Amino acid sequence: MLNWRDRSKRNVAHHYDLGNDFYRCFLDEELQYSCGYFTDRANGIEQAQRDKMAHIAAKLSLRPGQRVLDIGCGWGGLALYLNRVADVEVLGITVSEGQLELARERAAEAGVSDRVKFELRDYRDLSGRFDRIVSVGMFEHLGQPFYRTYFRKCRELLADDGVALIHTMGRFGGPGRTDKFMLKYIFPGGYLPALSEIIAASEQEKLIMADCETWRLHYVYTLTEWYERYKSNRARIVGMYDERFYRLWQFYLAVSMTLFRDAAMGVYQLQYMRPA
Repeated sequence: MLNWRDRSKRNVAHHYDLGNDFYRCFLDEELQYSCGYFTDRANGIEQAQRDKMAHIAAKLSLRPGQRVLDIGCGWGGLALYLNRVADVEVLGITVSEGQLELARERAAEAGVSDRVKFELRDYRDLSGRFDRIVSVGMFEHLGQPFYRTYFRKCRELLADDGVALIHTMGRFGGPGRTDKFMLKYIFPGGYLPALSEIIAASEQEKLIMADCETWRLHYVYTLTEWYERYKSNRARIVGMYDERFYRLWQFYLAVSMTLFRDAAMGVYQLQYMRPA
């Protein structure tokens, strides 16, 4: 029988290993599978994702030569961006073999494989110290019982004056539960945390929340862009999988738009400091 750690890694990898070509059917060029930052509603998803990465880089207050850890690095877009704009060294970790392969290819193509490295690793297995930690769209996969474990590890890995930036979908009300459709078909083990749950865990692990920014309509705009791109690639997606799969994910994207527009759902960007 799989323990929680193995089951969680399997579930996350299953979602993200549907095939890189599938995600290219609706994501931006950088394959950013998280909420964009719309400084202007007229902007498209490409600009919104670039602005999101710039926003994160500013909050990390990076300096050349620093070591950065990207937990849940996806296909490597953010790690490569941070290296390019701030001259930092980045270690990106993922539990998806598909993401790992493409991220390494992208680093090699950019000629930065010596400074932007990617590994198939669970964050709990890491050691060493990092000046900065960034994690975008990974916290939702942890599961409520493991929030303190996560923040304890972040504190352990951060340098004494380190900064961490956690970007996660979340609930604007109190704790809740994940609906059965999402658990069964899209995000097995996934859960959107309430801010109170995040703070309760991080404060017990002695991390200082320096800033909390709340987004809502940014994700509605992001999902709208993804939904339209997804529909325009129907024939391609059906060819990869089948009609049932296409309709399943179309429904998922449509439901998500509704949740973030009409329900108490949004995105939190949380900036943490580790006291010396």
